[in-house]
Amino acid sequence: MRQSQLFSKTLKNVAKEDQSINAQLLERGGFVYKNMAGVYSFLPLGLRVLQKIIQIIREEMNAIGGQEVTLNSLQDPEIWKKTDRWNDEKVDIWFKTKLKNNADLGLGYTHEEPLTELMSHYISSHKDLPAYVYQFQTKFRNELRAKSGLLRVREFVMKDLYSFTKTPEELEAFYEKAAEAYLNVFRRAGIGDVTYRTFASGGVFSKFSDEFQTVCKAGEDVVYLDRKKKIAVNKEVYEDDILEELGLNKKDLEEAKAIEVGNIFKLGTRFSEPLGLLYTDEQGKRHPVVMGSYGIGPGRVMATIVEVRSDEKGIVWPESVAPFQVHLLGLTGKDDQAVGKESEKVYKTLLDSGIEVLYDDRQASAGEKFADSDLIGIPWRAVVSKKTDGKIELKKRNTDKTKLVSTQELVKTLKK
Repeated sequence: MRQSQLFSKTLKNVAKEDQSINAQLLERGGFVYKNMAGVYSFLPLGLRVLQKIIQIIREEMNAIGGQEVTLNSLQDPEIWKKTDRWNDEKVDIWFKTKLKNNADLGLGYTHEEPLTELMSHYISSHKDLPAYVYQFQTKFRNELRAKSGLLRVREFVMKDLYSFTKTPEELEAFYEKAAEAYLNVFRRAGIGDVTYRTFASGGVFSKFSDEFQTVCKAGEDVVYLDRKKKIAVNKEVYEDDILEELGLNKKDLEEAKAIEVGNIFKLGTRFSEPLGLLYTDEQGKRHPVVMGSYGIGPGRVMATIVEVRSDEKGIVWPESVAPFQVHLLGLTGKDDQAVGKESEKVYKTLLDSGIEVLYDDRQASAGEKFADSDLIGIPWRAVVSKKTDGKIELKKRNTDKTKLVSTQELVKTLKK
């Protein structure tokens, strides 16, 4: 990708109401465009990051047996009425609309109901279980107040996985696999060191649910961490009897703000019973299928990475999710044709070597190029200029150390 051909541009300032770090840096860096409060478009750089996060999640869901689908966004009220979740007094975040014939429709904010109804057409016997189904799909939530950039929005992509098992014991076994897969996702995305499996209220579903909370000053939640055990407790269940049950000691816990980047729930038969999702066992008896749900918002993960992996200059992307591996800067003045030719040669070599490279070939000052490179936050920066004298100045985004390398050494370093 040549930076001169990117239609998105870096910005010096964004709207005053966008105070969060992720909103500021993602908009200024040209990753996203804010259409309205709580609604963002992903631009080329941002989409590359989002797709890499999605791919990490996809690989981890596939590894525990997940099968990917895409479900409908438009929702039939009759299905939701069976579980008493169409009622605005019970669920206050619906976006609802009407067809031309005046029939009601909803825009999906989650998918327990439609997927349970769908699976009732494919599950009838114990031989059909277990089944694990997931999707990446746009959700719509009528949040009272959208804020904090991509952290609280009204339209967003979500990965939601649903498990269908015969017994609570089977659900428990898969639930633990899913929890481990989630920790793998956050580790691979570069925030594993500050993300904790967190015990929280299970609401109407179970005694506990599990949240995955990333420690960050911008977080809306308060959690209590046991750093040695690498687990936490949400403030909402921070009670002596709960701590005793979990084997936690108050003196070992540290209070912190955190961002919820994922959650998992044991649903039991909450949805299978009212929607008629039953299976026949070996003796011919009918039972409701036991369910679980597992959610991650890739855009929320992206925003969280920016919140915890940035400095005063801009974003510091982990290599696993960065839009490109290396940012190549050609510092070409008006008469620097030789530098321009050398930059083009390096760019072509990187492309031919299969390395993802953003090439800053713009007619801009060195200061502007360096500032934009720091803002965009690609892990490696390679500079070709008169001063490098046929070599390339190589630097990692999160260090101040530079070294001169040949094109071959550059390729070798990046291939590692």
